[in-house]
Amino acid sequence: MVERKKESKVKKTAATETTGGERLQKVLAQAGVASRRQAEELITSGKVKVNGKVVSVLGTRVREKDRIEVEQMPVERETTLRYYLLNKPVGVISTARDERGRKKVLDLLENVPVRVYPAGRLDFDTSGLLLLTNDGELTYRLTHPRFGVEKTYIAGVTGEIDPQRLGRLRRGVMLEDGKTAPAKVRYLGTDPRRGLELLEITIHEGRNRQVRRMCQAVGLTVTTLKRTRFASLVLNREVASGEYRQLTAQEIQSLRQQVSL
Repeated sequence: MVERKKESKVKKTAATETTGGERLQKVLAQAGVASRRQAEELITSGKVKVNGKVVSVLGTRVREKDRIEVEQMPVERETTLRYYLLNKPVGVISTARDERGRKKVLDLLENVPVRVYPAGRLDFDTSGLLLLTNDGELTYRLTHPRFGVEKTYIAGVTGEIDPQRLGRLRRGVMLEDGKTAPAKVRYLGTDPRRGLELLEITIHEGRNRQVRRMCQAVGLTVTTLKRTRFASLVLNREVASGEYRQLTAQEIQSLRQQVSL
């Protein structure tokens, strides 16, 4: 009988510890460390500490007084949400860290009072619109495939443009990781200065180097690639390459509405 009482007491204590506070992955996302999905990966890979101890169990809850570190860096629980639109140049990486010392998108943001992170990525050799924010929940929804957020690119390609190739891109093409979803494709004409054919391609998937691989699958080679739209955000001439601006309240509201926030 005594042993049963002790067992019951232990279970009650464990339940109390797991129901108080907020889930660790949610706190990391809200702090702008990463999207919730990426935060879960950080936790399960043992890169997160709470009060000096590694935590690798999803669902772990933390309280406001708890000290959180990610890869030896303390996490500040920032309550002010910030949103920036950056016109990323070619030759800059979208990750927050780089072991090779290459220039990062965060290096382009000056006088930003909080830590922000890219919502998704653009390849090293792709330019254009990139959203940076510390709103982890919005980032999660904008980048999760089930929300179907559209991204539009202008691709400068070499190769013959014909109805058959355009039709294949629109219907979806088979890649090594499966067939792509149908895409919106529009022929924009020729860039005589660079000798390239221009295509406007809109997709809602987020596969690695997807537009380049789609074009390659139909016999076209992408020489230049620029993202001009992400969800409801549109890149225009007011933001030059390498520059950024804060989003307007209307733009933020539109983004949140688009992903049901």
